[in-house]
Amino acid sequence: MFPSLRRQSGATVVEMAIIAPVFLLVLLALAELSLMFFATLTMQYAVREGARYAITGQSNLDPATSNQQRYNAVIQSMRDNSLGFYDRLAPKISVNGVGYAAGGYNNTMFGTAGTIVVLQLTSQWPVTTPLLSQFFKDGKYTFVVGATMRNEYFP
Repeated sequence: MFPSLRRQSGATVVEMAIIAPVFLLVLLALAELSLMFFATLTMQYAVREGARYAITGQSNLDPATSNQQRYNAVIQSMRDNSLGFYDRLAPKISVNGVGYAAGGYNNTMFGTAGTIVVLQLTSQWPVTTPLLSQFFKDGKYTFVVGATMRNEYFP
């Protein structure tokens, strides 16, 4: 009946086959970018809450019921407020510019009463979307979050 319509009937399928992968790749890149920034904001909140806890000099958040340590309590505060990102990202802790390895924590790392505490976490998010990974060094989004507060006068 209409010969020109019969010749173009497969054009829509071909166009969809060409556009769909690009569209899905951009959609996945957008979702991953959103997750990366959500992780950054969540870790910023966790550091701020950890620093707020650190300045009080308490140790009651340490999961160990006997011989509670201040540094374990501060790390537990950050872990509790990170929505699981703390364990997933395994951040490196830096206090007042001094980096600490996972086994090198101690009770003096957060200072004494009246001193300034600068708490920073350096984390890496592995970028999985091919479109985004080329924009980040080694395919990882590295971010640093921090908080600065003065220790309260505690016993």
